[in-house]
Parts: sequence; structure tokens; C-alpha cells
Amino acid sequence: MDYKLINTDYLDSVSGDDYSIMSEIIGIFKEQVPEILQEMKKLHSEKNYYSLGLLAHKAKSSVAIMGMDDLAAMLKSFELEAKEGKGAEKYEYYIGKFEKDTSEAVKELDDLISNRLKQK
Repeated sequence: MDYKLINTDYLDSVSGDDYSIMSEIIGIFKEQVPEILQEMKKLHSEKNYYSLGLLAHKAKSSVAIMGMDDLAAMLKSFELEAKEGKGAEKYEYYIGKFEKDTSEAVKELDDLISNRLKQK
């Protein structure tokens, strides 16, 4: 599989090339993403933009650990705009992009873990 969203070199670096640590980090990411997405949608519908900005910050940290630099940069913009209540017309796009990219990243991460397990 060609990894378009995750950065395997960065994941290797963060985990110290330790399969069990990498697997644990990925497991946490896979648990967090649906929760973050659900909360983003809820806060957006409630127009609770400041809290949405705080959540974008948390999401940024999660995707950055996977080496998803482009999505992390977008979430940084989302965080700053939402905290200030600016650019609300873009929030739905940001949430959709987060949903799409993290969904694809999970597929890549599952493939990575599967391949690394075969190498052991």
C-alpha cells in the first residue's frame, strides 16, 4: 500500500522502532478519532466555536503523531479561527476533511500494522 497520509518514518521515530509501542499509539489514535469527530459535529451544531477550537487543538496533536502534517496544519488554522469565532463558513469543510483524512489514515495504519506483524 502506498501511504499518502501517514508518515511511517515519523511513526518509527516516535515509537523507537518498537512494534508494540507503535501498535499502542495507533490503537489510541483509532479510539480517539471517532470520539473527536462526533464531538466536533456536536459543537459545530451548537455553534460552540471556542470549544470547537479547543477540540481542533486536541485533534491536531493526535494527527501530528501519525505524521499527518497537512491535516495538522489545517487543524491549526481551524483551531485559531474557531477560538476567535471567525470563518465559521469553513468549519463544516474542516470537519469533513478531518473525517475523510482520518478514515483513510486508519486504513493505512491497519495496513502498516499488518505488514509490520508479518515482518516479526
